[in-house]
Amino acid sequence: MQIKELEESLGTPLFERSSRQARLTGFGEEFRSRVHGILRSVDELGDLARASRNRFVGRLRIGVIPTIAPYLLPALIGNLTRIDPSLDIRVRETITQKLIVELAEGRLDTAIVALPVSEPSFTEVALFTENFVLVRPGEDGGKPVPSREMLREMRLLLLEEGHCFRDQALSFCNMHAATSRELLDGSSLSTLVQMVSAGIGVTLIPEMAVAVETRSASVSVARLRSPEPSRTIGMIWRKSNPLANKLLQISEVVRQSGRALDAPDKLVSSP
Repeated sequence: MQIKELEESLGTPLFERSSRQARLTGFGEEFRSRVHGILRSVDELGDLARASRNRFVGRLRIGVIPTIAPYLLPALIGNLTRIDPSLDIRVRETITQKLIVELAEGRLDTAIVALPVSEPSFTEVALFTENFVLVRPGEDGGKPVPSREMLREMRLLLLEEGHCFRDQALSFCNMHAATSRELLDGSSLSTLVQMVSAGIGVTLIPEMAVAVETRSASVSVARLRSPEPSRTIGMIWRKSNPLANKLLQISEVVRQSGRALDAPDKLVSSP
């Protein structure tokens, strides 16, 4: 009823309606885009008020990619709440492309992702770098660590399409998903590690995930030969965000939290 009243006040329909579906008209698409901009500006007025205070209080809407969230968030949230107990932290975990859209639309204040994202409207702050490690079945622990060329011939388990970590792993191995015969997909790093434990193949995971994902799996973990594959973790936010200075302060907390994630003792170096 509210939409109908809005259409009547505008004098033109926002939706094309049929018995089975409703879709935006051309005017409706343009109207939605303008409304998103207006709502984002309203949100930024609240952000401007928060930015004028001495402390970052109130709401912090933060997005995190799935290959970072389970490992970094416990330490990060603890550190943030110790600095400011009044901070209302709201976490959104999803893949990079969705975070970029939600950040651009003003539904998030910032996001922790693998850099670069190369969006001209965003500020990117690099925080720390971490290596990828090889996870093999436990009985393979005494075998030589394979080279990237050898990995191309093995059954490599990777995250499903849409995860940037998948693309980074493929890039290291100089492989393309469309032409790889032995690639198998999983929905999470936990699934991949358990598949390796069952003897299905091998996988790469970020170093910060080792302690959590391998504690209940019969696997061996090793560093790959130099140059080791790695990724740069950073924070992004809209350049127009009035909270930019506060977010820069928060990025230092993220940096410290990430650097505190020490490599586990079970990680061995390749010869």
